[in-house]
Amino acid sequence: MDKYIEHVYNALVEKDPEQKVFHQAALEVLESLEPATKKYPKYQEKSILERITVPERIIKFRVPWVNKEGKIEVNRGYRIQFNSAIGPYKGGLRFHPTVNEGVLKFLGFEQIFKNSLTGLPMGGGKGGSDFDPKGKTDEEVRNFCYSFMSELYRHIGQFTDVPAGDIGVGGREIGYLYGAYRNITNHHGTCVLTGKGLPYGGSLIRPEATGYGCVYFVQEMLKTKNEEMKGKVACISGSGNVAQFAAEKCLDLGVKVVAMSDSSGWIHDPDGIDRDKLAWIMELKNVRRGRIREYADEYDVEYSSKGSPWSVKCDIALPSATQNEVDAKEAQALVDNGVMAVGEGANMPCVPQAVEIFQKAGVLFGPGKAANAGGVSVSGLEMAQNSQRFFWTREEVDKRLHGIMVNIHENAYKTAEVFGKKGDYVLGANIAGFLKVAEAMLAMGFYA
Repeated sequence: MDKYIEHVYNALVEKDPEQKVFHQAALEVLESLEPATKKYPKYQEKSILERITVPERIIKFRVPWVNKEGKIEVNRGYRIQFNSAIGPYKGGLRFHPTVNEGVLKFLGFEQIFKNSLTGLPMGGGKGGSDFDPKGKTDEEVRNFCYSFMSELYRHIGQFTDVPAGDIGVGGREIGYLYGAYRNITNHHGTCVLTGKGLPYGGSLIRPEATGYGCVYFVQEMLKTKNEEMKGKVACISGSGNVAQFAAEKCLDLGVKVVAMSDSSGWIHDPDGIDRDKLAWIMELKNVRRGRIREYADEYDVEYSSKGSPWSVKCDIALPSATQNEVDAKEAQALVDNGVMAVGEGANMPCVPQAVEIFQKAGVLFGPGKAANAGGVSVSGLEMAQNSQRFFWTREEVDKRLHGIMVNIHENAYKTAEVFGKKGDYVLGANIAGFLKVAEAMLAMGFYA
């Protein structure tokens, strides 16, 4: 590792030794930026890496709320406002027991480069709470969201910070959060949250965007090898929003989806998850909030609570659940089974050793900051529509999403080629995203 890169990384570890997942994300980015810092010494001279790896602001607060028994519970709330050099902070809110400052720093750091790659004027941020909405009544979730927003509202706004949803924060939660914001501020601030419902300022294609965008990115990667999506077999992890719409777009493009999962286990349907079966999964997860094992009972297919879907033979793998879900052993299993392309639908779902295995084997690998940028892209488009007080058709939004994903792929591909690493989308995406933010920071002086 370059001495400058090593110095920056070691300083992060020394100051926050417990934030392992943030260190992982930072190291992955920093190592790939080495060619850029060597080519452009000004970034080292102006301490750009030291500045870009430290959040501009960390907001931490308590969230007291009343449960169904009438007792007060307390959770921790966070907002990491990481970098606003190219636009207002933009990034989701995650409600999950694993949420802590280190996890959100990892997500916010990734968001800087992801948002930069979209070409839209959005900085990087992330937030959430260790609150778990699973098993909670609607009233409990509403109580929590109102309490959470009673502090968060002070720190957000359409020109300051625009949160969206993430794990545990779907349409229901966004609705409650937006209702609380309106109640507290008396502003119908339609740009203050994205992922809103259509009746109150949301955009068409926003629920589908991350899943669709991931598939569009994989489609572009395959084109570089003169391959097409039609006729391929795909495995998808997760069965939430991203996985559902990744499966839907796969079906649109003639791909056979044979596996999906949730936190309890995974199913393998060798006949393929067709549109009727996918609609059943959507009703199971979005309405009944059930578990994927029920699919196995309904359609008489294999279910396992052990291992992962990555043992199933496939051409395309779309890890769309959570960070570090694909380890080295699973990556090798995918390679041995002939996988051609991997597109990260989640944030950093593949451990570094897994990425190395894919790249050494010549597998097309789309990192999350590029492959799953579709969600924040349409969030940006939702902001644009809100500002216009005018809304586009489904076809228009999908066309713009597709164009953004094509441009992200082209930018990452060409940047990797310029720096002598043709086909290395990790390096290409990181450097391409970094250069735009770094130049903005330089232009604004050392306060940026």
